[in-house]
Amino acid sequence: MMVGLAGDQPTLRYEGDKGMPDRGAAYIDIDLTAQRLRLVRGGEILREYAVSTAASGPGELIDSGCTPRGWHVIRAKIGAGYPPNTVFVGRRPTGELYGPELRQEYPGRDWILTRILWLSGLEKGRNRLGDVDTMRRYIYIHGCPDDLPTGVPDSHGCVRMRNTDVMDLFDRVDVGTRVHIHG
Repeated sequence: MMVGLAGDQPTLRYEGDKGMPDRGAAYIDIDLTAQRLRLVRGGEILREYAVSTAASGPGELIDSGCTPRGWHVIRAKIGAGYPPNTVFVGRRPTGELYGPELRQEYPGRDWILTRILWLSGLEKGRNRLGDVDTMRRYIYIHGCPDDLPTGVPDSHGCVRMRNTDVMDLFDRVDVGTRVHIHG
C-alpha cells in the first residue's frame, strides 16, 4: 500500500504492516527506556528531545493509560499558528492560554498544549484496530506545561514535550511521517 502525500512531500510505502519509512525519509524514534525522542534521517540524528511517556509504562490496550509501542504514522498535525501554551481539548483550541491561574482553577486537568501530532498505529493487532487502536485511544505527541517533568515517565499515555521542543518538531515533520515507539 502506498500513501501519497500532498505537494512536495515524499511518497512513503508500507513494508508489510511494519510501516517502516522509505530509505532517506525522516522518521521519529521514541525510546521509552531513555525517555528520548529523536528525529532521524538516513541513520543520522537530526534532533533529539527529552520527553515524558506514560507513568503506567508501555502497553497497547484501550483505557490502559500506557504508551503504545510499534510503528505509527502522524495522521494529523494540529495547532499550526497558535501561540505557545494554547490549550486544546478534544483537539480543538479552547481560547485559553495556560498559566498559573488556569492550573489552579483546573488542578487535575491533563494539559494538552501548543501543538498536537496525532498518531495512528500501522501494525494490525498490535496498535491498529480493535482494542489496541492508537488513533482511537487519542495518543498524541503534544506540548505540556513547562514545569512538568520530562525525561521520566509521567504522562497519561501520550508523549509529552516541552512547548518549544514540540513547536520545533512540528515544523520539521509532515503528516505521514513514521514514528517508531520502543523500549
